[in-house]
Amino acid sequence: MPDIKGTDIVEILIIAFLVYHMLVWMRNTRIWSLMKGIVVIVVFIIIAALFNMNTILWIVQNVLSIAVIAVVVVLQPELRRALEQLGRKNFLSGIFPFDISGGEGRFSDRTIDEIARACVEMAKVRTGALIVIEQEHSLAEYEQTGIEVDAIVTSQLLINIFEHNTPLHDGAVIVRGNRITAATCYLPLSDNMNIGKELGTRHRAGVGVSEVTDSLTIIVSEETGKISVAYGGVLDRSLDSESLKERLRQIQNKTEEEHKHRPVFRGRVKAE
Repeated sequence: MPDIKGTDIVEILIIAFLVYHMLVWMRNTRIWSLMKGIVVIVVFIIIAALFNMNTILWIVQNVLSIAVIAVVVVLQPELRRALEQLGRKNFLSGIFPFDISGGEGRFSDRTIDEIARACVEMAKVRTGALIVIEQEHSLAEYEQTGIEVDAIVTSQLLINIFEHNTPLHDGAVIVRGNRITAATCYLPLSDNMNIGKELGTRHRAGVGVSEVTDSLTIIVSEETGKISVAYGGVLDRSLDSESLKERLRQIQNKTEEEHKHRPVFRGRVKAE
């Protein structure tokens, strides 16, 4: 037996950590189904090797390089999403916890109140809505799919945008700071198989954009009138006005002094 050094143990732990998180990530993507198919093919190749099926083994050897390229092409959306998630992680923020933002934060308290008021009013009459709040990751590519608005965030404007049979009601609204930048924007749909079958395209789009960006998305259901929030690929449902405001305050990025004057959040709303 070779001598085991401290660095060997560290390497084993790092590899185990990476493999575990890769498996967790793959389980909620199409890669998991693809892996099952690959396992079947590997078992078939082993059987062919045991029984000396030379023709099959020759075909496998010549097709292997092409198969690797085909897998990369098929899984391009998932691989891109994984790299984007890795790129969004700020490893230096924990080491150098400085804040260069202004005192008001990413958006004002008035904007929080206006968004919450609009969502509650739309929920009462079951008007569907999809509002994406931008953080560090730019949403410019999704703005280009919609119509430019560039207006101050108000509850009346949001309600009018999502009113039935209006030109801008279909699609998502993107909010940057205290302004609505665009409406009728198209968002990527999530392929997370854990999302309930009763949830429609609006919820799947809200979760989808939260998986590929650091945005927070508010969804008002047209069928149930419930308010949901998607953040980091996780969907929280049945939020009321106060819990919605608290979720917005969590990404407001205010200074430490202003945090002291915030109301205490009494608990996180669980998904149904």
